[in-house]
Amino acid sequence: MILCVITPRLSCVLLTKADESMPSLFRLGPYVIFFWTGENGEPVHVHIAVKRPTAEATKIWLTRSGGCKLAHNKGDIPARDLRDIMQFVSSNHALICKRWKETTGGLSFYC
Repeated sequence: MILCVITPRLSCVLLTKADESMPSLFRLGPYVIFFWTGENGEPVHVHIAVKRPTAEATKIWLTRSGGCKLAHNKGDIPARDLRDIMQFVSSNHALICKRWKETTGGLSFYC
């Protein structure tokens, strides 16, 4: 487990690899960043929810250029936290893509 500080309000924990339908990647403050493995070949993306993975989570696509794009905010994450989370996702693009490929066996991008 690796602990890092993102902002004075949010700290992060890198979670170990787990074999589950919603593998969690990071804990960032009260949020969990995870994959939903039952999405049948969708491009690389993460979901974000409060405390635990849920079907009504916010979704962020990773882009080929190393950034990210908000797909939707079903989790109603406040704008300030969402900005921090998206910055964190962009900063960890390579690690997320690596974990995606290990989990799904492939890698494609939304744009």
